[in-house]
Parts: sequence; C-alpha cells; structure tokens
Amino acid sequence: MIDNFVYNAHPGRVLFGTGTLDRLPEEVERLGIERALVLATPHQRGVAEDLSRMIGTRAAGVFADATMHTPVEVTDRALREVQNRGIDGLVAVGGGSTTGLAKAIALRTDLPQIVVPTTYAGSEMTPILGETQNGAKTTQSSPKVLPEVVIYDVDLTLNLPFDLTVTSGMNAIAHAAEALYAKERNPIISLLAEEGIAALWRALPALRAHPTDLGARSEALYGAWLCGICLGSVGMALHHKLCHTLGGSFDLPHAETHTALLPHALRYNAPDAPEAMSRLSRALGTDNPSRSLFNLAADLGATMALRDLGMPEDGIERATDLALQNPYWNPRPLERDALRDLIAAAWAGECPA
Repeated sequence: MIDNFVYNAHPGRVLFGTGTLDRLPEEVERLGIERALVLATPHQRGVAEDLSRMIGTRAAGVFADATMHTPVEVTDRALREVQNRGIDGLVAVGGGSTTGLAKAIALRTDLPQIVVPTTYAGSEMTPILGETQNGAKTTQSSPKVLPEVVIYDVDLTLNLPFDLTVTSGMNAIAHAAEALYAKERNPIISLLAEEGIAALWRALPALRAHPTDLGARSEALYGAWLCGICLGSVGMALHHKLCHTLGGSFDLPHAETHTALLPHALRYNAPDAPEAMSRLSRALGTDNPSRSLFNLAADLGATMALRDLGMPEDGIERATDLALQNPYWNPRPLERDALRDLIAAAWAGECPA
C-alpha cells in the first residue's frame, strides 16, 4: 500500500557527461543570450575568463567576486555590472557560492541562468536561495532562481582538491538524507535520495586512493546531481536549519559545517524517522548511519569539530536560541536541552553515541 503523496517536478535542462562543457556556446545561443555575464569566485576567475572566451561575442564580461553565503552587498555590486553592461543572461561556474550569486541576481532580474558546477554542492538543482545580510542568513524559494540549464562536466571535477571533494560530497549526502524524512517526502524522491547517497558513499573512498579516477568522479557527480534534485523537491529539516544558522551567524564554511553537523542531526532524528533510517542503512550498508557517516568523513580527513571551523564555545547557547526561532518542520520536536547537546557535541567533534 502506497500512501497518498504530492510530487512536484521542476523544469530544467541537464547535460551530463565528459566534455559537455564544449556545448556551452550552443546553450547560450539556444537561450537567446546576447550579452552574458560570467560569474565565479576570485579563485576561479581564470576558469570564468576561459568560459568567456569560449562564448565569444555573446560574452559581455566576467564578475569574479562571488562569496560564501551570498552576501547582499556582493549581489548589489553584481547588479550594477548587470545594468551597466546591458546583461541579458548569466553563466555561473564553480560551487555553491557562485550558483548562489547567479540565483540572487536572477531573483531580482529574472535573467536566464546556465550553471556549470565544479563541486558537489547541488544548489544548481534547486529553486532555493540563501542570502546573508547583517550577520543573518535567510532562505526563500522562488521559480525565478531555478537555473534554466545545468552543464555537468565530469572533467571539471578531476582536479577538485580531495578535502573539498569530501566535504562537498557530505554536503550532497545531507540534502538527500533530510529528504528521506522531510514533511513533503514521497516515493519518487526517496528513490533518488537512496541512489544518490549510495553513489557518493561508494565514490568518496575510491577517490582517496585515485583522486582523478574518471569512473569514481562520474559516480560522485551523478550522486550529487540526484541529491540536489532531492534538496529542490521537498522541504528540509533540522540539519539545514542548523547549517544556515551557524553559517550566517558565525561565518563558518558551508560544506564543512554540513559535514560536521550531519551525523548529529541524523542521530537526533533517528527515533522519529525509522523509515528514513532504514533507507539510509540500506544505502550505506550499515546499521548505524549517523556513526558510519561520521567515521567515513573523519577517516577521509574532514574536520568534524565546529570549534576547529571557527565557532566559539560561547556560541553554543546563541546557536541553540537561533535554531529555535522560526524552526523548519522536523520529524522530532525540537527540545532545547537535546538541541543544545547536539550542537555541543558537534562543536567538540564527538562521534554520535
């Protein structure tokens, strides 16, 4: 017996494989973009300039100031470039920071977006935007921010540093794990979530031994794509609320914060989400998903203590209070003492009991 459910599919065109970046010019032309602004972080300015040359006369410039957590002041600067250059389309290359900037611009202008991911962030598959202003991060959902085209080229991930490979992959797993117990969960998304988690679980250890292995990189990017679909199709819960709270309040690195928090959030919700834990166990081949994910990330060299990511100890109480304000739906009710214990354990880097 399958329970009643609602499934919302999001429009979007995906090109997946190796060498797919070569099709960028034709995708720009297909969307009718005449003056594209190429977005990147300062670190990936060179890649953005390469893409600008690839697009040719349809490129109108590069803006390489994308920043973690999408600060509104950076978006405002980019918008001035959009206006001054007569931009009619966006090409974003990089991870969640660059995708976030493209989305923030699209929210305000409704310009078409082509996103070329180089990490496993997954944001490119969602209509969700998180922005930071005055030390607070807020999220919203709008069809305006969903990219029109996503080009997944496995070749672009071959040189992804291994530490970022691990945390970006764990970030992707978090999207799918919470989708398994989200309020809007449904059988279709649960299938995608289980498949995406399993693909990343297989790929991450393999990439430690052979970081440029094309097969493992392909499986990791495939898994991240599926996990991103999950994030964009159903609501999230406690884990994502905590990550947004901590990232915006203490300026913690995004993927690393997801990595450190995920095992503890899963442990908190496990008693009230038995079906989700069963699917997680099947995907991971383990009877203790929270501990297994902690051990995997730690064994692969990830930082598992929030204190080592820059969170002060006196921030535990503040983070607890903030997490209780405007909380996301969660399968287990939010209990202040238990929530504080969760954050404290993640701050100390303790393995979930």
